[in-house]
Amino acid sequence: MDDGEPGYQSLDLSGLKCPLPVLRTRKALRALPAGRGLLVTCTDPMAVIDIPNLLREEGARLDAVERRGDRTRFRITASAKPPHS
Repeated sequence: MDDGEPGYQSLDLSGLKCPLPVLRTRKALRALPAGRGLLVTCTDPMAVIDIPNLLREEGARLDAVERRGDRTRFRITASAKPPHS
């Protein structure tokens, strides 16, 4: 995994356990304008379930999931904020 990608904000949540990766991803996602990217790196095994569920709730798009060892990286694109934000 690369450390970052142009046009994407990186969020390294390695070492954090549920629910912190989801809570911090939500906070970062809500701060992004629509169309901007977010790269989230997690080591919590529950993140592969929790992050996609969060993205459905928030209306964001999951572009890719990459696993290497104990790390999972999510490539996310923010969309228009849902009405409940």
